[in-house]
Amino acid sequence: MIKNLKSRFINRYLMASALFFASTIPAYASSGVILQSNDFVGISFWLISMALVASTAFFFLERDRVVGKWKTSLTVSGLVTLVAAVHYFYMRDVWVATGSTPTVYRYIDWLITVPLLMIEFYLILSAIAKVPVGIFWRLLIGTLVMLVGGYVGEAGYVSVWPAFIVGMLGWFYILYEIFAGEASKINANQAPANVQSAFKTMRLIVTFGWAIYPLGYFFGYLSGADPVESMKSLNIVYNLADVLNKIAFGIIIWSVATAESEKLK
Repeated sequence: MIKNLKSRFINRYLMASALFFASTIPAYASSGVILQSNDFVGISFWLISMALVASTAFFFLERDRVVGKWKTSLTVSGLVTLVAAVHYFYMRDVWVATGSTPTVYRYIDWLITVPLLMIEFYLILSAIAKVPVGIFWRLLIGTLVMLVGGYVGEAGYVSVWPAFIVGMLGWFYILYEIFAGEASKINANQAPANVQSAFKTMRLIVTFGWAIYPLGYFFGYLSGADPVESMKSLNIVYNLADVLNKIAFGIIIWSVATAESEKLK
């Protein structure tokens, strides 16, 4: 019975995915623009959009392997990659058709997915301990400060240097919470070994993986380099960072969820 239900779910998912891709192909083809073999930025957009789709299917299907308290974490991981995939479909078309940076689409994506990634810290701790809701709000506020600062600078509403500094302050606030704040203390004192290991790896991604974004911002807007080449570098850097910060981040959560679930079965 369970296998039949899972099989029907897979079939429906594949059908929905096929219909979705079919609906996007005519809009792209009708523009008359073809991805060029030397457009490495455009190629990176296509590769990563497909990787995000595959990751979404994986995370949603793997929910069947984990116990109830871990299902929300895997669902959120799947939502992160799903939302990112949809936005990448639009971003890749903007780049291939115009050669310009899809700033608005990218920040809309981040405004949804990055808070969800921060919520994952709260969720994995909630699966093993009573966690104060203040941790959730502090991580969320730090995330919004970081993103709003970056957006107003890239979109030209504020000078790039002040916006860059505000965004960095939001990021540093997040790092404080997960390395020295209440979230870090709960992990150290109450979490089992697998959860502690996952938490530490996740915060390393937030430290070094997220550092890629300000580096991309710096080289794209603050280095004084040629604008065309800067935009190419900026988008490749952002695209590669999303692989680490969304797909790899979710895989870490999947690994600890499945490991902890196996202990309870």
